[in-house]
Amino acid sequence: MVTSITNLGRSGLYDWLIQRVSAVAMTAYVLFLVAYLVINPDVDFSQWSALFDQLWVRVFSLITLLSIVAHAWIGLWAVLTDYITPMTLGGKATAVRVFVQLVLGIVAITYTVWGFEIIWGL
Repeated sequence: MVTSITNLGRSGLYDWLIQRVSAVAMTAYVLFLVAYLVINPDVDFSQWSALFDQLWVRVFSLITLLSIVAHAWIGLWAVLTDYITPMTLGGKATAVRVFVQLVLGIVAITYTVWGFEIIWGL
């Protein structure tokens, strides 16, 4: 039996909702960037830098970063719980799944901190 300790939401409904909301945020961000690049086809570094110096763009970027991490975590958790089972690995399935989730958690935290530093210029 899989417990909700290793997933992001408290239940499947919360995970589903987090994935849908994060997908909308990521889609909006991609559409924003594509629209900006279409409107400004000859964008240079100073224009790009000025865009990301605006507070709302930084907040939007941070929301998107957190959405990517949450979306990926839930998706990977679902894949791990579906494919790393006692049937596939015997008695070691739980240990392997927890280890892989620990590694992925460390990667997610690292990328989140790194992205935060990039977005806010720390």
